[in-house]
Amino acid sequence: MNTNKKYKDSVFTRYFSDEHKLRLLYNALENTDYGEETEVNIITLEDVLFMNQKNDICFTIDNKFIILIEHQSTINNNMPLRCLLYIAREYEKLIDKNIVYRSTLQKIPTPHCYVLYNGVRNYPKEKILKLSDAFLVQQNPPELELTVKVININYKENHSIVQQCQYLKEYSYFISVVRTYLEKGLELNDAIIQAVKICIDKNIMKEFLEKNSSEVINMLFTEFDMDTAIENWKDEGKKEKQVEIAKNLLAILDVKDVNMISKATGLSIEEIKKLM
Repeated sequence: MNTNKKYKDSVFTRYFSDEHKLRLLYNALENTDYGEETEVNIITLEDVLFMNQKNDICFTIDNKFIILIEHQSTINNNMPLRCLLYIAREYEKLIDKNIVYRSTLQKIPTPHCYVLYNGVRNYPKEKILKLSDAFLVQQNPPELELTVKVININYKENHSIVQQCQYLKEYSYFISVVRTYLEKGLELNDAIIQAVKICIDKNIMKEFLEKNSSEVINMLFTEFDMDTAIENWKDEGKKEKQVEIAKNLLAILDVKDVNMISKATGLSIEEIKKLM
């Protein structure tokens, strides 16, 4: 399969970049009941957290701004630090720089950070990651803190938040169907195509999949292939495997992503360029 290298969104990002869906997802996450009259503004900064591979979704609602990140591979414990840097970028975007030098207190949207875990490895239904855990010197309480709430949205986990948001439930089911076919021995491309067909037949994500089927197949192929590559590299740890993974990633990613491929494989940028 020839993957279109121009796609940078994940399926999750594309599916939930919709004000109505985000409002309902927020209601499930925060146990609120906002209706259509409540404004949602999507303010996502591109290519910040995942270096051209996966984007987050960031939006404001009710004087809060929410960062949503989906993970299909192992949870990155540096996510609080990533979110801290991201939040600073968002505030720079949202606020007039001159205001911070005035004596009047500048009110700012309250950040909330979520990671929606959808990987294959065992992980708790919920877990809190703390920025302070990374500090070289521990203080109680820490002078600076940022928490990220990790929620396991795997369909089999049956998390209450997944049940409360129909769109999240359908997305979780779609990913589970892909994985079911992979477990049955289908190739990745075939597993994704079958999952798309089944979900359309069952009226699950139907409108989205019918409208974006080719993009979904391309994006999900890239996502799963990247996650598998990174997991294999962590497990194998051999030079031959590094080179093999780098070649696979070069085949599905834009060549400008050599830094990301270097981080994923452990190869130097010079070694990767020789493979091009």
